[in-house]
Amino acid sequence: MTTTSLLLPSYNRFVNGVPVPLFSRRSFRPREKYLILLVFLTFGVVCFGAFFFLPDFRTSGVAYNSVYRVYQKIQKVGPDLLIPAPPHGLSGYKDPHGPGGVYPNVEHVGLERPDDARDIDIHIIEDKIKLQMMKHAWSNYVTYAWGENELKPISKRGHSASVFGATKMGATIVDALDTLYVMGMQEEFKQGRDWIDKNLNFTVDSEMSLFEINIRFLGSLLTSFALTGDKMFREKALQIGERMLPAFETKTGIPHSLINLYTGRSRNHGWASSGCSILSEIGTMHLEFSYLSDITGNPIFRKKVEQVRRVLKDLDKPKGLYPNFIHPETGKWGQHHISLGGLGDSFYEYLLKAWIQSGKEDTEAKKMYDEAIAAVVEHMIMTSKGGLTYLSDLRYDRPDHKMGHLACFAGGMFALGAQVNENEVSNQYMDIGAELTNTCHESYIRSATKLGPEAFHFIEGNEARSLKNDEKYYILRPETYESYFILWRLTKDQKYRDWGWEAVEALEMHCRVPHGFSGLRDVYKSDSIKDDVQQSYFFAESLKYLYLLFSDDNLISLDDWVFNSEAHMLPIKGSNPLYRQAQLS
Repeated sequence: MTTTSLLLPSYNRFVNGVPVPLFSRRSFRPREKYLILLVFLTFGVVCFGAFFFLPDFRTSGVAYNSVYRVYQKIQKVGPDLLIPAPPHGLSGYKDPHGPGGVYPNVEHVGLERPDDARDIDIHIIEDKIKLQMMKHAWSNYVTYAWGENELKPISKRGHSASVFGATKMGATIVDALDTLYVMGMQEEFKQGRDWIDKNLNFTVDSEMSLFEINIRFLGSLLTSFALTGDKMFREKALQIGERMLPAFETKTGIPHSLINLYTGRSRNHGWASSGCSILSEIGTMHLEFSYLSDITGNPIFRKKVEQVRRVLKDLDKPKGLYPNFIHPETGKWGQHHISLGGLGDSFYEYLLKAWIQSGKEDTEAKKMYDEAIAAVVEHMIMTSKGGLTYLSDLRYDRPDHKMGHLACFAGGMFALGAQVNENEVSNQYMDIGAELTNTCHESYIRSATKLGPEAFHFIEGNEARSLKNDEKYYILRPETYESYFILWRLTKDQKYRDWGWEAVEALEMHCRVPHGFSGLRDVYKSDSIKDDVQQSYFFAESLKYLYLLFSDDNLISLDDWVFNSEAHMLPIKGSNPLYRQAQLS
């Protein structure tokens, strides 16, 4: 009996009359104790692994982190790049757009919406976008994150993507400013203008993305100067432009990707094809730097971007295409990854728009655009078995049969190029623009939320849909709305306004939260977890393009303005009296 009593637990207490075993340290032999300990340890390891390695159970799964560690150090690129991950030393940076946590579903206040955009006065839709969306997003940023770069609308606190470095530069204020002006929100515009005047400075001792400084900060300041003539904006633009110049001090004049605005030190990402610069970044400065030279009378800015173009123009191009990586010291291409999505996109856009911005005097830009787009049409435009037109990346001449959300701007680019550059291929290019935009719309309506994923594939039986968890997120991106807007302005086809209204409904239904707008982790789940980030470009691009889609054509006319990569408008020389070129004596 003694032996048996030592092997069985003793019942020393009762709960509701039921004996509860009380395990003492002497209840088991050593071998049994170790066995039980092993069971508990195994269970703990399984739980730990599930929490940290399954994307549905942790704040930011491995797949998400692998994407964002690449993403956080460059512009707005997509996942699944054919480049090595950055060193582990960079992993401490916060995700720029990464999911901020697992949050419960939240109630939203939806629009009173019609079944069809044609069933309601267009100006009422404008007011709804302005009063129910823009005001909601802006007022909550002011309340909970004023002066911070972005808002976490569920946590109700500030957020800063690593592209901004360790700074609080009010990125949302700067990015939103011209949208506030266009919408006629003058009180909010003045609020932002005064903050910029008193608080925005560029002597921060932190490493930032040169690309993001250019398209967000410099772009917005230039637009605000053009719209208002307020010299404060020109002075701020000149200050930041001068602090960007050290990044161009390389053997070729090709700028580095990262710069410390205080020290002037610059460098490239180690993972970017052995320290290369990135095509979309170095090629997405011509609009801003050319205009900055014209309004200040200082030619140095235009000279810098002209040198970049000169290097690119003189290089041999595989199949007439531009790879995404170029070394700033040797002037040679890096990996032959070619894309009109992340890493390549806005380079092509800026060739076209540099020609337009110059009053069609920059014929070199036009020639480079025409040649590059002809090569894109020949080698990268694909048609799926289901009849969808898409832009495929090329990786060492091999097509990658998927398209990123970032490439959805291309529908508008093809259409705009066809409109302003009438030639024998204009009709073909207009059709391609419409077909690409239709494909991006298909990626939206094939999801449960009617919002588009980060990337989508084209395989038989599963077209325009994501295949991987790290492609299913939506972070308030604007590229599809940009193409809707341009195609509407150029064709007046009602479907583009209908599609825009679908987007407004989807944003209100799935992204609106009580204190702003949030991205989604999975567009294929109607109750998707939210990422708790209200992007600054949601103000600059998404809401602006949707608002202009339902506006009169004379509000930011395409005959007078070109949009930079962040949707900041720059005046066209010769046709827009707001060009405000400096008068040199």
